[in-house]
Amino acid sequence: MCGIIGFINLERDQPAEPPIARAMAARIVHRGPDDDGFYFKGNVALGMRRLSIIDISTGHQPISNEDETIHIVFNGEIYNFRQLRDDLIGRGHSFRTHSDTEVIVHLYEEYGDDLVDHLNGMFAFALWDERRERLLIARDRMGEKPLYFTLVAGKAFIFASELKALVEHPLVERRINLLALRKYLQYEFVPSPYSMIEGVFKLKPAHRLIFERGNWRTERYWRFHYDRQRLRITEEEAARELHRRLSEAVHMRLVSDVPLGVLLSGGIDSSSVAAMACESAGGRVKTFSIAFEERSFDESSYARMVARRLGTEHYEKRFTERDMLDIVPEIPRLLDEPLGDGSLIPTYLLSRFTREHVTVALGGDGGDEFLAGYPTYGAHRIARLYRMLPGFLRHGMIEPLVRRLPVSTENLSFDFKAKRFIAGANLPPGTRHAVWMGSFTAEQQHSLLRREVLEMHSDDEVFEEIRPYDSQDRSPNIDLIERMMEMDADLYLSECVLFKVDRASMAASLETRAPFLDHTLIEFMTQLPLGMKLRGLNGKYILKQAMRGELPAEVLRRPKKGFGMPVAKWLKGELRPFVRDAFSRERLEQRGLFNPDWVECLLDEHEQGVADHRKLIWTLLMFEVWPLGQK
Repeated sequence: MCGIIGFINLERDQPAEPPIARAMAARIVHRGPDDDGFYFKGNVALGMRRLSIIDISTGHQPISNEDETIHIVFNGEIYNFRQLRDDLIGRGHSFRTHSDTEVIVHLYEEYGDDLVDHLNGMFAFALWDERRERLLIARDRMGEKPLYFTLVAGKAFIFASELKALVEHPLVERRINLLALRKYLQYEFVPSPYSMIEGVFKLKPAHRLIFERGNWRTERYWRFHYDRQRLRITEEEAARELHRRLSEAVHMRLVSDVPLGVLLSGGIDSSSVAAMACESAGGRVKTFSIAFEERSFDESSYARMVARRLGTEHYEKRFTERDMLDIVPEIPRLLDEPLGDGSLIPTYLLSRFTREHVTVALGGDGGDEFLAGYPTYGAHRIARLYRMLPGFLRHGMIEPLVRRLPVSTENLSFDFKAKRFIAGANLPPGTRHAVWMGSFTAEQQHSLLRREVLEMHSDDEVFEEIRPYDSQDRSPNIDLIERMMEMDADLYLSECVLFKVDRASMAASLETRAPFLDHTLIEFMTQLPLGMKLRGLNGKYILKQAMRGELPAEVLRRPKKGFGMPVAKWLKGELRPFVRDAFSRERLEQRGLFNPDWVECLLDEHEQGVADHRKLIWTLLMFEVWPLGQK
């Protein structure tokens, strides 16, 4: 696991400056504390920081081909590299290392840009072809590994794994992208290709970028489809095949030259991964979980139950509320872009604790999006029935009653879920789903933002990612709920969940791997009938069938919980001075983005228990403390 950087000066007589490359790489030393490496030739610079996982002794980067005309810096893991290496040797290629990175170089010689079709893994890489004066950069299919880039007109093309490294280049200006800000307020994250810095872009998942002759173009090389012909398969066959494919995906991800474990929350996804790891591993598997004092947020009893059933070497650490609050001032260090997902804190705490024992850990990310695990999918079915009720009953009786429910600060409390439900129930499907999952609605943004900010971009631009999912025209052959699953995989999973996991784990120098994101497994899951994934309101039905007998019944029956934090409570108590300082009238006036009166009203209503504004306030707070926005 690594972090990569690089740039190409567009003026040929302007050599690449080593101090700039080294400064960029120094900003991502947490991604690779073990080693660094650079390539400088003429106007081109490549650099990397390495966390040594495979081929520790000879896997130093950059890596080149035999005649040193092709050079690569690479972040990630290629799980099928040994099979690829054997095939390439059979085709006449010579290897100097046993690393997965060198495989990519020879794949490029053999297949050109189509090399990505042969990779099973998580990756972001930059490959420089000296002869053709051509740069190829690519990102894995689901976006597990990040990659930012910018073209400064007439001067340089620049890229890096993280935004904080890219802005170290003196040509990159730190101007806030106001369209990205509005998207962030809606989604709680910035969707690619946008970034929070004007003129800087994120390469989309499953895309490659070619830069040559001073210009760049991107191409999509893979996508998953729900509208392909469904598998004709019985429930028993589907459960057995899902078990086999997941087991294979886990087995591939157990390859490591350093200690490895499993992040065990006690939910069915991570528990299934742990069970498969126990089947494949030669010795006892190490599992890791964290516990919290706040009972409504604590899942540790389920993790212990699974660990006992599987016989793992289980490690658990209990955190107090004070421990968690102490992380809040560290968040700007963890993030190079704002993220409104409060589960960043427990994800980082778990990563930091796990890193004390191992260097690599497997997790359960991806199961919810492809096997209908989120309660929002069932809520869409309820919304269909709700919209059939007479308007006077919905608007005149039910909704006023729900709005009067007492405010609770507990995790996923009834009033929180009921109020989120009615906020989106009467909207088109994609917009409804975004309201349930996100923070600020269009109406709330119009109250929050100053007029001059609102006038910069229309609401259609802000919500362009949602609009296609409002209509069945996008995917006429699939169910509405599968459309929402597709939306979650494209947006929430790739742009929020995987962003969070990457930054939290890399801040602790821990590599995480997600077996559910194996692209061959995804292609199988998307072909299964919806009824095998969502049975009534019961999500992940087929996975529960596949794991019956291997995991405790209590784990198979338990509802989806999520990795939450008592943010609503904190904002009223311990964090109140910190929040009030971040949203001081003087600071907001100086920024010139938000309406101070509306923000103050938001804070007052939350503190007085009139309303639960946890998502809105936390999303705003993460933007206000974002370090790259302070200059």
